[in-house]
Formats: sequence, structure tokens, C-alpha cells
Amino acid sequence: MKALLSCSNVVVARIKRAEHVLLLIDYDGTLTPIVGRPELAKLSLQVKECLQNLIENPSLTLGVISGRALEDLRKRVSIKGIIYAGNHGLEIEGLGITYVNPVAKKTQPVICSLCQDISRELADIRGAIIEDKGLTLSLHYRLVDEAQLEELNRIFCNIIKPRATSGKIKVSEGKRVYEVKPAVDWDKGKAIAFIAQNLKWKREPLMVFFGDDVTDYDGFRTVGDSGGISIYVGGEDTEPVAQYFLDSPEEVYQFLRILSETFKSGGS
Repeated sequence: MKALLSCSNVVVARIKRAEHVLLLIDYDGTLTPIVGRPELAKLSLQVKECLQNLIENPSLTLGVISGRALEDLRKRVSIKGIIYAGNHGLEIEGLGITYVNPVAKKTQPVICSLCQDISRELADIRGAIIEDKGLTLSLHYRLVDEAQLEELNRIFCNIIKPRATSGKIKVSEGKRVYEVKPAVDWDKGKAIAFIAQNLKWKREPLMVFFGDDVTDYDGFRTVGDSGGISIYVGGEDTEPVAQYFLDSPEEVYQFLRILSETFKSGGS
């Protein structure tokens, strides 16, 4: 991976040359810093203003794609005229697109039951946060004491295993979080492809995708395979899953501001 800010002029020039750009950005850890509790991850006014400036350009379509529930994501970003993809792309809305994965919808009662079971069994483990997102659930353990992690893992695995064995759900790990999803062949990469296919383009858009976690890797692959630009947020000491890297959400903002100012000035 190359450091994006060190070659931003080249990347920005490529984006400006494109007839149309589909810019998709993850939320937690990308637009906002990772925080201890998910409800504390708030979009700063300066980042929001930068995003609003970007969509004023008619050659750019913006979307935010996240593991958060779609309604939660929409409230936090609160920008009109963009695409929102929640629950890792299982639900998508905006610019004429309305999509809910049918298998995920059918699995929702299983997710709801699991959420109740996990909440009850982990009630005595301080710092464990269970996030019910409707189509999926997350178990955050960033705030859990190290001495209790083994117990948390044991309880979680005991609850999850029967449902996972039945083929109804699948579990993945992120940054100090377990993600429980319906066992459906769908991910952020497929969601990005779906969005690109369901918008009206004269030509294929240049896809640009920012993400920071393992759930974003499928997105990087889809964008890379299409000839687009993939950007990992988290530094260079990682496996080369994307073409470029930025160290932090602050650097994401720096790059988006450069892009926005270049569009405004008409420069290249």
C-alpha cells in the first residue's frame, strides 16, 4: 500500500478526470474515530461540511456504508441526496434504491432471540455492549476487563454455536467486536457492486472506497477488481488489502478536504 497523502495530487487528478465517481465511505474508524461505546461515535461538523461540499459536484455520488443499522447511520450522518447502506450492506436506501436482503429479513427473529440470550447471559460482565441492529447484532468488548474476556468468549460461543451449526447465522470478528449476521452470501463488496449496478450511469463510474476493518476487505477487492481506488484506514503495518492507506480518520478528513477544495477551484 502507498501512503495516500504523499501522492494525493495523483489520486485527486485521477478522480477529477473520471466522468463520474462513486465515493463510498465506512463510518466507524473511517469518518469517525473508534470509541469505547458505539453511541459516542459522532460525525464532526467539519467532516459533515466537507461531505456536503463534495456532493455539490454533479459528477460525484456519495454513499456511507457501515455495519450500523441503516436508520442509526442515517441519523448520524444526516445528509440528503446520498446513499446509505447499513448492516454491512444488507439494507440500502437512497437515490432511488431501496433494498433489504430477503434472507436477512427472514432471519431477523433468530437475531432478535440471540440478542436477548446474549444480553441476559452477559449481564454480569461489565463493559460488554450488545448492539441489536435488527438484521445483525454486535457484541462489543473493548471496555471489558482482560480478566473477564475468557469468560465472555466462553459464554458467547456456547450461545452462538447451536445457531451457527444450523446454518442460520455466521460470526465474524472486527476491532474488539463480534459481528453476528445471517448466513447469507452477501458482504460490503457485493453491496458496492449492487449500488453501482442500480444507479443510472452513462459509463461505469470510478469507484472509490474507504474502510478500516476486516468487514471492508470484500469492498476493497470489489473496487480493486473494477479498476477503482481502495483506501485502508489504519496505517501501513497491515497486510496490503488496499492500494492506499491513511493513518486515521483525521487523515481521511484531510484527503476529503483536499478533494473538495480541488473540485471547487476547478484545479487538477
